[in-house]
Amino acid sequence: MAWTQIYDPFHNALLSTGVAAIPVVVLLGAIAIFEIQAHWAAILGLVAALLVSIVGFGMPAGMAGLSAAYGAAFGLLPIGWLVLNIIFLYQLTNEKGEFEVLQRSISGISEDRRLQLLFIAFSLGAFFEGAAGFGTPVAVTAAMLIGLGFSPLAASGLSLIANTAPVAYGALGTPVIALAAVTGLDLQALSGMIGRQLPFFSFMVPFWLIWAFVGFRKMMDIWPAILVAGVSFAIPQYAVSNFHGPWLVDVVAAIVSMVSLALFLRVWKPKDVMKDMPAKYGAPLSDTQHERQADTTSTSAVARAWMPWVILSLFVFAWGTPQVKAWLDGLWIVKVPIEGLHNLVLKAPPVVAKASPEAAVYSLNLLSAAGTGIFLASIVSGLLLGHGPGALARIFGQTLHLVRYSLLTIACMLALGFVTKYSGTDATLGLAFAKTGVFYPFFGAMIGWLGVALTGSDTSSNVLFGGLQKISAQQLGLNPVLMAAANSSGGVMGKMIDAQSIVVASTATKWYGHEGAILRFVFFHSLALAALVGVLITCQAYVPPFTYLVGP
Repeated sequence: MAWTQIYDPFHNALLSTGVAAIPVVVLLGAIAIFEIQAHWAAILGLVAALLVSIVGFGMPAGMAGLSAAYGAAFGLLPIGWLVLNIIFLYQLTNEKGEFEVLQRSISGISEDRRLQLLFIAFSLGAFFEGAAGFGTPVAVTAAMLIGLGFSPLAASGLSLIANTAPVAYGALGTPVIALAAVTGLDLQALSGMIGRQLPFFSFMVPFWLIWAFVGFRKMMDIWPAILVAGVSFAIPQYAVSNFHGPWLVDVVAAIVSMVSLALFLRVWKPKDVMKDMPAKYGAPLSDTQHERQADTTSTSAVARAWMPWVILSLFVFAWGTPQVKAWLDGLWIVKVPIEGLHNLVLKAPPVVAKASPEAAVYSLNLLSAAGTGIFLASIVSGLLLGHGPGALARIFGQTLHLVRYSLLTIACMLALGFVTKYSGTDATLGLAFAKTGVFYPFFGAMIGWLGVALTGSDTSSNVLFGGLQKISAQQLGLNPVLMAAANSSGGVMGKMIDAQSIVVASTATKWYGHEGAILRFVFFHSLALAALVGVLITCQAYVPPFTYLVGP
């Protein structure tokens, strides 16, 4: 029997919104305030979500349980599978001491900690976001920064801050493609509109990143390099998104940014090279210091150190291309409709124009999952590094044991997100923002921020709130393309505080149990940047000359 979502079950918008927010408050409060371990916090949040959906919003208990199971399965594959294998690759390289060589080679670009962070977390991270998305950039860059001697808090928090502006075009444009699909708006128009919003932040975020790291004065000491990294990313981001499409925006922009920054640093050096970590971040992990004296000067040693990451890039990019994904899915994929849930939950107005069923089909796409590409890259890299089959199996088993609680956390986080999606409680939160009238352009961006903070994905946020943004814009006489794009642009700033990303960061840095510290570190940055996106969207809606960026 079908069940229709109810967005105001208490016939009081304020009360219904407050009840809908309980799972989020429980989850974030448990992590940030009470510092409960992430897997227990996720379990508590999931229990709260189930109780709210069943008792508060009238969702049938069987449907609520199925939505949680569906979310948990999605959390393990593709997301958990991706995290497991990126840590596997890290373990393979770490055991051979290759990070010492990697550190020296990056020092060849610059020994300055600020410039290393800029190159890895912003420019290189954007490439992995564009090629794979879904946690890959945070996992890779945080692990690399740990290997270079950054402390766990710095590596985790700063990687999360850096992974913002590229998110809307992550995984070869998947969020924008999904947004076009759910809204019925033109894909090219949406790509171009987002590309006239995010370049402002692609220019700003590198400055913000280094400011968060070392403060304003030390940031200004390297402003020319930050300017090169930001501008060389922002201009291609605008050009490719407006004149080509969403598919290769981040990949092209990241490559241009990396090359531009590396070439610039050949001719420019900071007056004072910063080699030490700020004391406020704490000490680096002890196991990043290797006693062995590896040859870190020869070209072959440097090539060997970078080889696993180059192989990873090639595999990730290949697995991200639509043609390869389609071919792999053609070889083997199993799509399982969730009986008792699939097309039985009806979304209702005003979230959609007319009542429509919510699909629930789990895709067991092990071959085309990004994690499989990373797994194969890890196997190839491990063999080339000199690990035998027995050693590969041993290290994989150790990695699985290492991330067991992280996998549980991710499964519970996604279960929570799917319960809120199918019960309609996330839509209730979104509708609360939508009742802001003339201020809606600002709060429309904040809806996107909330969606990503809840679901962990700009794609999911666009699917969840894209229709709401379009309908609300039409009712208020605003440009629907502007507000649909605002959902994606605002959403990127929620990426750094979603529980999934924080768990990925803590796992990549082996800083388990400190998710609360990471959340507290990044929360202000997330909220402040999201508010600035809201200000930009408001200006584009009402204030010349920003309105000219919107078009007719």
